[in-house]
Amino acid sequence: MQNLTLLDGQKFQITIQRLCRQLIENHNDFSGSVLIGIQPRGIYLARRVANELRKILPDKIIQQGDMDITFYRDDFRRRDSPLIPSQTNLDFIIEGKKVIMMDDVLWTGRTIRAAMEAMLAFGRPEKVELLALVDRRYSRHLPIAADYVGIEVDSIASQKVVVSWKETDGEDKIVLLSDVK
Repeated sequence: MQNLTLLDGQKFQITIQRLCRQLIENHNDFSGSVLIGIQPRGIYLARRVANELRKILPDKIIQQGDMDITFYRDDFRRRDSPLIPSQTNLDFIIEGKKVIMMDDVLWTGRTIRAAMEAMLAFGRPEKVELLALVDRRYSRHLPIAADYVGIEVDSIASQKVVVSWKETDGEDKIVLLSDVK
């Protein structure tokens, strides 16, 4: 495997801060907006963005939750081993709100489709937006695009994008893995 570091250290943090500023431009004080991180790895992005927004807007309430999509996936019954669900933690109503869904990597779009379906169990939002830390622009299976993007990566199906988070992996880093032949 050949590793190419796409983003790390200070550039990683600057990217998160830029995404926060873009959100503020469109959502002002967040009084009608909520952040939802998609399990398993989008929750780290949503928590990081929420914490950064709270620093920038200390007097505002930033609502952030985690959503499990395990049983909404279209490959749920196609796996050899059983899927282990994560936890959904939404302590707010999304009915009539502007929802910003967040995931670390947008690739085929299937995870986002499942998340939108799962979200409807919690109400009908006014609007849904997508924030992706990494947008793998090729190989989309569904017509889904992110409204906010940290970085775009042109990659082929045999490559893999790995996002490491300081909270779980000890460092903030985005790496493109390629098979060397």
